[in-house]
Amino acid sequence: MADKARVVVRHIIMSLCFWLPARRRKKVERWLRGSEEFAKLERCDWVLMSWGKSGRTWLRVMLSRAYQLKGNLNVKELLDFDNLKKRDPRLPAVFFTHNNYLRDYTNNQHSKRHFQGKRIVLLVRDPRDVAVSQFFQWQYRMRPNKKFINDYPPHGADITVWDFVLDEEAGVPRIVDYFNGWAHAIPDLKEVLIVRYEDMRIDPGAILSRIFDFTGADITSEQVEEAVDFAAYENMKKMEQDSFFKGSGARVKPGNKGNPQSFKVRKAKVGGYRDYFNDSQCAQLEAMIAELDPMFGYSP
Repeated sequence: MADKARVVVRHIIMSLCFWLPARRRKKVERWLRGSEEFAKLERCDWVLMSWGKSGRTWLRVMLSRAYQLKGNLNVKELLDFDNLKKRDPRLPAVFFTHNNYLRDYTNNQHSKRHFQGKRIVLLVRDPRDVAVSQFFQWQYRMRPNKKFINDYPPHGADITVWDFVLDEEAGVPRIVDYFNGWAHAIPDLKEVLIVRYEDMRIDPGAILSRIFDFTGADITSEQVEEAVDFAAYENMKKMEQDSFFKGSGARVKPGNKGNPQSFKVRKAKVGGYRDYFNDSQCAQLEAMIAELDPMFGYSP
């Protein structure tokens, strides 16, 4: 079944399940979304894994531009699984995932064995910055149903950014668990490249080249350089403001053009979480980060 057809079927099924108890509806929808993702996982050439708000959109735009240059494709067509591969078979099908719904479909709640045999680029970012960025995503961009099926604080909840980053399901504790789960799985999966957002901010060209070497893409240094320039922060902000990419849905569009906090491309600041918390709160967050596997480089 084609990917779009699977989405249509999910919407039809969920419309017929409106009478089910909320917990049951959530279970059905997560399983259906997982089945859609699993179909892509089986067909992809490589996987880009991340927790939300870790810089994935920025990386997606750089990848898109490099592949567009290689295939002489439309600059407005953002990489979305196999759309560029359909234009040029030399280009890869890239599966973007958080390993969220897949767990419900495969029933591998802790194991990562459904990724066996796949090359995985694991994009990570300081969990404190991720949690703060997720707060604004939750507050201004996330749809009520998405909050519900992913166990985020309910829509309209009156909580502060501090409450959010401490949340066991959405905040720093959950992100630390997520990273540690991957640290445990990497020795068995073998083909995993860890990419740190902070390193990408320092030298995006070097990191992009590493990704292309790892995934086997024949991209020139000139194409890498142009991709980096194209995805520069100010240009990304302008492209989001202008809804530059065709067919990207809400992926690279502001929730409200009049509210800077609702933009997908918000601050892109390393260590920006400190702007929201006092010294005591930062020390409490640092103690949480001490539980993170040191392989990621964020432990105190």
